[in-house]
Amino acid sequence: MNVDALFPVFLKLSGRRVLVVGGGPVATSKLDALLAAGADLTVVAPDVTPAIAASGVRIERRPFDPSDLDGVWLAVAAATPDVNAAVSAAAEARRLFVNAVDDPPNATAYLGGVVRRSSTTIAISTGGRAPALAGLLREGLEDVLPADDTFDAWLVEADRLRDHWRSTGVPMEQRRPQLAEVIARRYCGRLDSCVASAGDRGRGV
Repeated sequence: MNVDALFPVFLKLSGRRVLVVGGGPVATSKLDALLAAGADLTVVAPDVTPAIAASGVRIERRPFDPSDLDGVWLAVAAATPDVNAAVSAAAEARRLFVNAVDDPPNATAYLGGVVRRSSTTIAISTGGRAPALAGLLREGLEDVLPADDTFDAWLVEADRLRDHWRSTGVPMEQRRPQLAEVIARRYCGRLDSCVASAGDRGRGV
C-alpha cells in the first residue's frame, strides 16, 4: 500500500462554507474557482488584496483562530508556513481537509490543474510536488481536446447509451468500448482522428 497515494475526488461546494486563510495574491488566485463552485466563502487575514476586498466575500481582518473552522467543509491555507501549520493542525483535530497552497507538508487536499469542456472536468495533480508540471499538462490537454460543442454531443451519446445499457443489462466492461466506437463512427470516422484534429486546431494548423 502506498501511503502517499491520493484519492481523486470532485467536491460539491455550492452553499457550503469554505474558509480561506490568507489575504495575499496566492489566496486571491483561489477565489474565482471557489466562487464559481458556489462556495460560501470567508477570508480571514489581517490584510487583504484589493481584489479580495472587492470580491464581495465575507472578510475577517484579523489573524486566524481555530474556531474559524467551526461549520466549515473545506479550508484553504494560503498564508505563511507557520499560519498554514496552525490551520492544518486545527483542521486535523476537526477531521477537515486543508488545501495548503504550495505547502505540501501542511496539506491534506491538493488542487490540480483543471481542464473544462462543457460539463466535463479533468483535474491533474502532482501531489503538491510540481504545480508547474500540472500546469504544463493542463495546457497540453487544452490543445488536444475538442471544443465544448463536440463534448456536448459526446455527452448526449453517453446518456443515450447509458439508458440502453441499463435496460438491456450490458456488462460494465463492454460499455466503454461501445461508447468509443459510437463516438468514433458518428463524429470522426475514427476516435484517434477526433483527438488529432483537436490538436491541430490547438496548434493553429
